[in-house]
Amino acid sequence: MVTPPQAEPAAGSIDDRVASAIAGHGITVMENFLPEDMIATLRAEARRLQAQGVFRPAGIGAGGDFRKREDIRGDEIHWIEADSAPAALRPPLLAFEELRLAVNRELQLGLFDFECHLARYAPGAGYQRHYDQLRDDGHRQLTVTLYLNENWREADGGLLRVYLEDGERTLEVMPEGGTLVAFLSARFAHEVLPCTRERFSLTGWFRRR
Repeated sequence: MVTPPQAEPAAGSIDDRVASAIAGHGITVMENFLPEDMIATLRAEARRLQAQGVFRPAGIGAGGDFRKREDIRGDEIHWIEADSAPAALRPPLLAFEELRLAVNRELQLGLFDFECHLARYAPGAGYQRHYDQLRDDGHRQLTVTLYLNENWREADGGLLRVYLEDGERTLEVMPEGGTLVAFLSARFAHEVLPCTRERFSLTGWFRRR
């Protein structure tokens, strides 16, 4: 396991630092991407939506290939539509829009929109090794995951494990609230290790036409 490449703390805005780190490494991890009070509001909103029963079991594949395989992927998700997003979700969506602009300036990826969902992992759930860019579909370019969990510990499991391109090394990220992971969707296979307590995140993909 290697130490996650961190966005440089002293250079430019948060968004510019994330974009610069992605340009250099293809992946970055940034703690405290959003203020703690905003993360707490997001966490409360995720729990409110979960209590309303709007989360649905996730699956693998797309279109006619879509299927539910809890042995591969055990999370539940709730897709977010920007035009009808609850008030608690609007500030982070705005922050991701600023990040999209910064990444386009730095990497010239032509990112034009953002799709995202809230994800909930119940105790025991995980997600086996996979890539986020779908087969024969290159629209997803950049994956971002913002964690919403409070006081996460190693014993809670649920780490994100990313497989680096040399095929031998991995990096692992604790899903602590406020931490952002961003990486090029086609380059990095990754998995979510099974957790022992409820785990929430806001996960999305910047896309190009």
